[in-house]
Amino acid sequence: MYTLNEIIKTKKPHVCGCNEWKVIRVGADIKLECQKCKRVIMLASYELDKKIKK
Repeated sequence: MYTLNEIIKTKKPHVCGCNEWKVIRVGADIKLECQKCKRVIMLASYELDKKIKK
């Protein structure tokens, strides 16, 4: 489960080169903010489970 303001790392980096994301909204979808370029994306929780490093 994800918590608000948690920093997670993805397997592949974002276009800007950073692979750290901050969780800014939790629900059916999870809203993430890139820590380098501040881009905001939304992913379903099951999609995010596949993309994060464990």
